[in-house]
Amino acid sequence: MSHELILGACIMPAFFLFFGLEYGVAWLRQQHHLITYERSVANISVGVAERLLNLFITGSFYGLYHYIHQHFALLEIPTTWWVWVLLLLATDFVWYWYHRLGHEVNLFWGAHIVHHQSEEFNYTVSARITTLQAVIRNLFWCVLPLAGFHPTMVISILVVHGTYSFFTHTQMIGKLGWLEQIFITPSHHGVHHASNPKYLDKNYGDIFVFWDKLFGTFQAEEEKPVYGLTHPLTSKSFLWQHFHYYAELAEACRRSGSVWKSVRIIFGKPDDLDPSIRPALEKKLLPEKAPFRSTFRFKAYLNLQLLAALIALSLFTLFFHSLGTSDKGFIVTLILITLINCGALLEQQRWVFMAEVVRAFVCCAYASVLAESFGVFVVSLLVLLLVATRDSLEEAYYRLVYDSPQQEG
Repeated sequence: MSHELILGACIMPAFFLFFGLEYGVAWLRQQHHLITYERSVANISVGVAERLLNLFITGSFYGLYHYIHQHFALLEIPTTWWVWVLLLLATDFVWYWYHRLGHEVNLFWGAHIVHHQSEEFNYTVSARITTLQAVIRNLFWCVLPLAGFHPTMVISILVVHGTYSFFTHTQMIGKLGWLEQIFITPSHHGVHHASNPKYLDKNYGDIFVFWDKLFGTFQAEEEKPVYGLTHPLTSKSFLWQHFHYYAELAEACRRSGSVWKSVRIIFGKPDDLDPSIRPALEKKLLPEKAPFRSTFRFKAYLNLQLLAALIALSLFTLFFHSLGTSDKGFIVTLILITLINCGALLEQQRWVFMAEVVRAFVCCAYASVLAESFGVFVVSLLVLLLVATRDSLEEAYYRLVYDSPQQEG
């Protein structure tokens, strides 16, 4: 088993350990409002999807780093101790520009916006990374082996870099005195996540603060940050959170009526995008939802969904290389449907019952593959069609999950 997979399997327990500690501190300080149930579930769901899909691309990027270093390295940089310091500075410099362009170019902002959607600022927000954002970020990292840094060193320093950024996503740590002059602290990064006008487009650094001071994007925390987007997202739908901005870009390009104008939109600034597009798309594409009602039964069911996805992801990570193609396809599909279900449950959508049927169908299809029996597939399909068309079963489902026989929307 590769070291990367072992590390990946250890990340989730560590994440929940520190999130639990953060929640405990918030509870002791009577600041429960800083960490809400629905938003935490939405944040973790995004993180699970990223960790799941990244299993398929991380290894390829490691290979790409080695290929670039072997064939195109501009310098022969040694692997002595002082190079680690130089590499850390270079990594943070590349991050600064990757991060800044992620806010200034629509194409990149569409991938990065998911990280800023939460109106909270805690450790779960650090999980709001999409696979597309991870791909873009890894492409920027290719500059490091191209410069001549050894890929093994690059990979190691990226682990340090990613770990540090996790700890800057919290309100439980206040200002840190003289350290604020050197490092990006939770206070600095909280400013970056804020939508206050004076805080917009500030503090792009990840570890060191001097890049922002050098390029004029530094802002110390003064007034209390208001977290989230300037135009808050009204939906916790898993799919809408991931793809709404690209839908907005597509609509803006359609309205432009020109290929050249569309190119300018795609590579233009988010500030120039018509803010009326999103409400129009939400009205058109998002089904109406019932007012959110949270009961013990509902939370227990939603927690079970998320826990199942987390356990499946952990096992999938550990045994990734020993699984066949059909096994991987089944597990990925099942986890993604479960995450979509979590979003639909948070939205209290009626169509979640059909999503449950689809998930059962995927399980039956996989069972028929394992049994090498088309008959199992046909029987399962007929049973599921019968279940899907029985209104009484649908109403029983809503009564069980939502504690209500009928949901609007």
